[in-house]
Amino acid sequence: MGQWRSNLRRPGALDGHPEWKAALEAVDEDWNPEWPAEWQRHYAALRELVADEEGQAEVLPCVTVHGMDIGKWLAKQRKPEVWEALTDGQRERLEQLGIVPLAPTPEEPAKPSTAPVTAFERGLAALAQ
Repeated sequence: MGQWRSNLRRPGALDGHPEWKAALEAVDEDWNPEWPAEWQRHYAALRELVADEEGQAEVLPCVTVHGMDIGKWLAKQRKPEVWEALTDGQRERLEQLGIVPLAPTPEEPAKPSTAPVTAFERGLAALAQ
């Protein structure tokens, strides 16, 4: 079945067969997503994992489904820079599961330099006072 379905994903494979496309979409609307199949496999495993959860489920790294580390994958998807790079359809699917991006982390203040202060820098500091 998998080989048959992947052959139908080829460009033009369904030309002249709208009923085949409709049948595939009836089984799974994401049978041929615009994003990578690897992303879709992880998403489907996450969806299966949280199907019976009430509210947002916490899926930690090292939680695996079918050999895939779904927790690690999910943590990556929630990073603001990764979330923004997802397509609208990918973000919508994650949001339907109650998944939202992490809040951006505030920039850390600059750490004071530990380099020795030169005589010139001491002079400038004295002038500034």
